[in-house]
Amino acid sequence: MPRRPVDITVPDLSGKRALVTGASDGMGAVMAARLAAAGAEVIMPVRNPRKGEAAVARIRQRHPDATVSLRSLDLSSLASVAALGRTLGEEGEPIHLLVNNAGVMTPPQRQTTADGFELQFGTNHLGHFALVGRILPLLRAGHARVTSQISVAARRGTINWDDLNWEHSYDGERAYSQSKVAVGLFGLELDRRSKTHGWGITSNLSHPGVAPTNLLAARPELGRDRDTPRVRLIRALSARGILFGTVDTAPLPALMAAADPAAEAGRLYGPSGPGHLGGPPAEHKLYPPLRSTADAARIWEISEQLTDTAYATT
Repeated sequence: MPRRPVDITVPDLSGKRALVTGASDGMGAVMAARLAAAGAEVIMPVRNPRKGEAAVARIRQRHPDATVSLRSLDLSSLASVAALGRTLGEEGEPIHLLVNNAGVMTPPQRQTTADGFELQFGTNHLGHFALVGRILPLLRAGHARVTSQISVAARRGTINWDDLNWEHSYDGERAYSQSKVAVGLFGLELDRRSKTHGWGITSNLSHPGVAPTNLLAARPELGRDRDTPRVRLIRALSARGILFGTVDTAPLPALMAAADPAAEAGRLYGPSGPGHLGGPPAEHKLYPPLRSTADAARIWEISEQLTDTAYATT
């Protein structure tokens, strides 16, 4: 059975400056291309310059008038996050859209960031937490909308409060779920604190459902030398239009959350098909692990301490 077309209209974004993490391939590259095609100036902070340059070339080939540029960023290094913050601060241009999209998923063995944090918690959550804190003045100047990408894995995840870095009983799946719950709690708390302190930022959440992206593909740097059986199954079913999304449809909830004027702060957007795995984007109820304001405040305060990031309240 042929797949029904799934798409959204991205509004005119002329005059807007957008930053998308993880934009060198996969969903992030699609997001960057769609935002640039809508007229936004798109900043693509990447870890691998060669992959970044190839992504920029692909965007310019399809959209010759696109304004896209690279910056250097390794979210697993707080020094790299701070350096990007300084670079953007020196440029002094307001940021109107931020999509916290980059991430890593389920390395078979426990790995750590440059700062000693469990890799998924440190990259997916702490790196983005520190980034937002570093560029907060630019986000405030742009009255930005911040969209943070979570996962269906956050639906039943928990925070391992007694061992945030999984030093004693590493479980890659549970550590991944924790990182995405933390991202979600942070995104919601960012919106609450913006309202409290008058930052002028709105913050919401998105998730891509399940699609054959590179998250579960072979990643030798993560200790995964071959594609997982799971991604091979997802790839096969996705190609047949069964259940799962595609690399082109998976970014749509984030694009809706970030750019649609009707998308609201403090809400979650994701695919509307069975199990929220694929289909057109729509608003979802917040997953239960994301509903505790006490947990959100707690992970915020812990993250400030771990990253040495102080969010100015005035």
